[in-house]
Amino acid sequence: MRPRVKSALLWGAVGLLAFLAAVQGYQLLAGPLPVSIPAVAAVAVGVGALTAATAYLTEYRLQQKGRT
Repeated sequence: MRPRVKSALLWGAVGLLAFLAAVQGYQLLAGPLPVSIPAVAAVAVGVGALTAATAYLTEYRLQQKGRT
């Protein structure tokens, strides 16, 4: 696996877990969410995919500018 792909997938995992931690914190402080667990899981997967795609696309640009 290429390092750029591996890095993007790891950032996607970080985004997914950060979203789930935020949902859990909301539930602890404010009460239960008005949506189901599968809906939260689907949004978490979407956040992870969007984070991975953004990391993959921006890493090349940052590398070209010498910022990585």
